[in-house]
Amino acid sequence: MFATQYLERPPAAPPATSPAAGKGSGFAFSERSLAELRGVHADLVKVVRRALELSGQDFAVIDGLRTLDEQKRLVESGASRTMDSRHLTGHAVDLAPCVNGKLRWEWEPIWRVAEAVRAAAREAGVALVWGAAWDVVLTDTTDAPQEVSADYAARRRSAGRSVFLDGPHFELSRTAYPA
Repeated sequence: MFATQYLERPPAAPPATSPAAGKGSGFAFSERSLAELRGVHADLVKVVRRALELSGQDFAVIDGLRTLDEQKRLVESGASRTMDSRHLTGHAVDLAPCVNGKLRWEWEPIWRVAEAVRAAAREAGVALVWGAAWDVVLTDTTDAPQEVSADYAARRRSAGRSVFLDGPHFELSRTAYPA
């Protein structure tokens, strides 16, 4: 689906910018993004909407609630690795950065989106997991998103496990939000 989101190790980047709390970004969701939020858990919708307000990086909601058939096709194509996706229950979204009006998959804008999502989730008291660091609750971390992701990749490699990075993916913590 999105080749660059599955890199073995994210490239180094300058420190992530922190969104300015309380300042509106001026960005607005398109009708398509709003349609992708239909059926998504209300707490996650609240976080995504607030993240766009906080963000210095425009982004679109490219996927929210999925049907079983959609998920099967994504697994068959290799774009997803599981039939236990949180998208099936409305507990996950995929957010793609928009740069000059186009969806982009480079890591630097993905990290800016992740920083805004983390800030919005903390503000709302919502525990989130990020697809670029599956084994931690993003809202419990303090390092820059690229460091959180690099540390996850290092933990996986040191355990002899494969690394699957899905930078656009955010989901409600299974512990705090069981399906």
